[in-house]
Amino acid sequence: MKLFIPGPTNVRQEVLQAMTKSLIGHRTKSASELQKNISMNMQDVFGSKEMVLCSTSSGTGLMEGSIRSCTSSKAAVFSMGSFGNKWHKIGISNGLHVDLYKVKEGKHIDANFVEDALKKDHYDFVAITHNETSTGVCNDLTEISELLRGKDIVWAVDGVSSVGGVKIDTDELGIDILLTSTQKCLGLPPGMAFCTFSEKAIEKAKNVKLRGMYFDLLSLYKKILEKDYQYPNTPNISLMYAAEVQTNYMVHEEGLATRYQRHKDLANIVRNWAKENFALFVEEEAFASDTVTCVKNTRNIDIGALNKFLGKKDMMISNGYGDLKNETFRIAHMADMTKEDIEELLYEIDQFIK
Repeated sequence: MKLFIPGPTNVRQEVLQAMTKSLIGHRTKSASELQKNISMNMQDVFGSKEMVLCSTSSGTGLMEGSIRSCTSSKAAVFSMGSFGNKWHKIGISNGLHVDLYKVKEGKHIDANFVEDALKKDHYDFVAITHNETSTGVCNDLTEISELLRGKDIVWAVDGVSSVGGVKIDTDELGIDILLTSTQKCLGLPPGMAFCTFSEKAIEKAKNVKLRGMYFDLLSLYKKILEKDYQYPNTPNISLMYAAEVQTNYMVHEEGLATRYQRHKDLANIVRNWAKENFALFVEEEAFASDTVTCVKNTRNIDIGALNKFLGKKDMMISNGYGDLKNETFRIAHMADMTKEDIEELLYEIDQFIK
């Protein structure tokens, strides 16, 4: 089955094979070396010299860890869709003071919107979704970076569906916590998540008393520092084997610049097809995602029937998310997908339409 959904993605056979290696003790020197190699590769992927933390969880775990570990007074969450809203719910469910600032689905979040919101209260934590898979919108982080630079605010960015497919210079932008998970652009099975953790975030976390336990980012950081890339809880060694193979491939074989360009090229193919046959859901194409395209169902086709048709060809796309079900459908073009894969999919959708 070829998955053209925004996660999980198809995984290269070499990467799957790595997961069959014999297990090792997670407190051994070999485990430390494995975990260090992955972290070093992920520093390149993140565009950061900060230590990379790993969590045996989905990206949601690190969303919870970041807002709980680094909010001492009040958090502001900026949302352009379902996953921004989710970050707000996470904060509220942890008993934090959190304000939600939303833009209309299909729109992006700009620096002016953020600036106006920050004038309304004193916030020490700001959370923003970089790439919203429910709408196919990707924010430009550069202007927001300039606005937040120098402020006593920990800035966390959800890069779950963009890291590994879109270039993000974490340190240059001044992002304190950039998080992602394995099952999207990284081209790995689900089950692990990674994040950066800046000096500012570390110092802020030291002043937060109730950081929880499993997703306490400061505890993760200290354990790695003190015990040479050991984690406080049992990590997923099998998935780490796969992560070492895949991150080596991304950084040293395919090369990150080539990988990012491939994602752009595939996105352009899908967007051009969507504009010819339907319409893009994103209001301004300049902010269209390079990893997933949300197509407005202007022809009112039966998305369920389309997926049944594609299933007979061993392919699968995504319906619209939440309230956008059947009003939109989504085609992901992330991880290790090729031009041939995309062209084959679009040909089959054309046959269904005819």
